Amino acid sequence: MSKIVITPPRRLNLPKWRELWEAREVAYRFGQRDVILRYRQTAVGVIWVLLQPLVAAGVFSIVFGNLAGLPTDGVPYFLFSYVGMLAWNFFNGLVSRASGSLVANQALVAKVFFPRMLVPLSSVFAVLLDFLVALALGIVLLFVYGVNPGWGFLLMPVWLMCLLLFSLGLSLAASALMVKYRDVMYVIPWVLQIGLYATPIAYSLSAVPEGFRWLFYANPLAWIIELVRGSLLGTTPSQVWLAPAAILVSVVVAFLGVLVFQSREREFADLI
Repeated sequence: MSKIVITPPRRLNLPKWRELWEAREVAYRFGQRDVILRYRQTAVGVIWVLLQPLVAAGVFSIVFGNLAGLPTDGVPYFLFSYVGMLAWNFFNGLVSRASGSLVANQALVAKVFFPRMLVPLSSVFAVLLDFLVALALGIVLLFVYGVNPGWGFLLMPVWLMCLLLFSLGLSLAASALMVKYRDVMYVIPWVLQIGLYATPIAYSLSAVPEGFRWLFYANPLAWIIELVRGSLLGTTPSQVWLAPAAILVSVVVAFLGVLVFQSREREFADLI
């Protein structure tokens, strides 16, 4: 009879990827539950996924497009802001959901053994579904406005993967820290609220005065969102280094997030 010995991960030790893969059904069930609970007993259902970026793009169009008259690199303002909101909602949704996932499932985390990383990872299912639904409408808007993204559209999966890795890295670290420091629960919504306006979503980087532009280039999320927008709208990134930098930073942030999560995983059952 074989014996299974469960040992806690060492600090700075990468997760056992085979163990994660074998337990993938757990992540699938968590994700399935999130999708069902999100749309159960809702009056508009999946339409809510479309209303969020549409309403936000409409408000931004009135405030920043009509009143402020900010430039949008030759793209209709509504479409410009809608695509920006697509990327932002993906980032915002994943960080918001995944960061609090361990605390929200504390009964299972404390009593049942399974790879804990699957809990925040499962948040990807619902967020990705919302993104794909909103992206389908975005493609329809491209035809409506007569915008041809060109061959750059083929790079969309690359920038989406960068956005996913960057978001997951921050989410894993935040979810691990929230188990011990519940202050994180209050800090994250505040940071995300500020980030909505500190990131070029409702405006382009060309609208930022030259003297302050370095502040926005210091934000890696701004790089990724500009690349996503350029891939969908056919616009040229403001700097040639954005593409390699976005790929490198997204991988590094994801790696660091995994390390932070692994270094604290041994404490989850006792602290949660």
